[in-house]
Amino acid sequence: MAFPYMEAVVGFMILMYIFETYLDLRQHAALKRPTLPKTLKGVISQEKFEKSRAYSLDKSYFNFVHEFVTILLDSAILFYGILPLFWKKSGCFLVLVGLNEENEIFHTLAFLAGVMIWSQITDLPFSLYSTFVIEARHGFNKQTTWMFFRDLFKGICLAILLGPPIVSAIILIVQVCSSANVDKVASELQYLTAICLQQKGGPYLAIYLWAFMFVLSLVMMTLYPVLIAPLFNKFTPLPEGELREKIEKLASFLHFPLKKLFVVDGSTRSSHSNAYMYGFFKNKRIVLYDTLIQQHEETSLCCRGKGSGVTLSNLLECKNDEEIVAVIAHELGHWKLNHTMYSFIAVQILTFLQFGGYTLVRNSTDLFRSFGFDTQPVLIGLIIFQHSVIPLQHLVSFGLNLVSRAFEFQADAFAKKLGYGSALRAGLVKLQEENLSSMNTDPWYSAYHYSHPPLVERLAAIGEPDKKAD
Repeated sequence: MAFPYMEAVVGFMILMYIFETYLDLRQHAALKRPTLPKTLKGVISQEKFEKSRAYSLDKSYFNFVHEFVTILLDSAILFYGILPLFWKKSGCFLVLVGLNEENEIFHTLAFLAGVMIWSQITDLPFSLYSTFVIEARHGFNKQTTWMFFRDLFKGICLAILLGPPIVSAIILIVQVCSSANVDKVASELQYLTAICLQQKGGPYLAIYLWAFMFVLSLVMMTLYPVLIAPLFNKFTPLPEGELREKIEKLASFLHFPLKKLFVVDGSTRSSHSNAYMYGFFKNKRIVLYDTLIQQHEETSLCCRGKGSGVTLSNLLECKNDEEIVAVIAHELGHWKLNHTMYSFIAVQILTFLQFGGYTLVRNSTDLFRSFGFDTQPVLIGLIIFQHSVIPLQHLVSFGLNLVSRAFEFQADAFAKKLGYGSALRAGLVKLQEENLSSMNTDPWYSAYHYSHPPLVERLAAIGEPDKKAD
């Protein structure tokens, strides 16, 4: 008797839902606490705490509903054979439009189109409610309905533009590396290449797939900030001034190859703030959200004499430069300590292991039949394999969160060694206040879910060396 893979996967999904719901309940109880943690008393204002508490509870209630609907739909899709039904219907659609349903690439793309439509339909109500009810209620949403659907349309267009070539390439690599498919794909690739891959491709299929994804990731990391991100946001150079000088001086001191310094108009969509850096080798760029600049204004009369209109230039004259530079010092700490490189390497290793695992089960008839498939399409095999290793994925995700939290502590310590301890502390508090992040967190919940340590832990770590020195 064949092993019931599908039933085991659905069973584990439900068990994980129960476990994560338990953690959510613990976090929800923590969010209901009416007082600040001792560490934050006198640091966070009571007004900000009440706003943060209300915002976090609203998101928590929303999360309970969203997660319940998600596990219900995901379990039903697997248990009632919706995926194989989608696959069969996509084949019928190809016949209807005069295409060959035996062509795996066409069949897969039609299947993915149906899945994307289904995903958009089921996700849209939650996205709308989150954006226009929860975020708007707490003063974060700045999007109009037109902007929301315009961004949605752009995202779908990008998926249609980029998805088919990537999916087709993956299918061709697997087909070419399978001896039974050389004649089938020889007309699509040069025959000599097909023969070479047939002779060496079987045992090295995982390497070929990983190499393709590696190159693709490099290309996307290069093109995204230049071609894709500007489709959604406007990037303008940070104007000359004291802030720019301080950031450039810091980058020069650390030998960070800063080429461009941008401000992104995040305020057109949300009041949440952030800062990040990107780029390869000697071509690094730093991006500041305009909301980050706005949230670090000083409370002096500097901006009050500027009139009713507040421009970027006015804001640059009024903010607390040291807090922003401290946040940048933290981000540069990730670069200086090679955290970005370590994370990239870890992702590549995991990608290779996933493809390696896929190559071991891609010919398992029992696995495909357990999920309701009579054939063994490449993409379906990848999807089934991803579902089958969900237990390992949760363990890996937990481990990566632990490493990420350690990196955050190290980056904080790096900024402190540069002399930005007090400014970083003030900057983190300001970000916590303005983003209305959770002040009270359950230790089990944060350990399992958070890639960044809670503010209480970060402030304690930043202040610990000072206490020892005292």
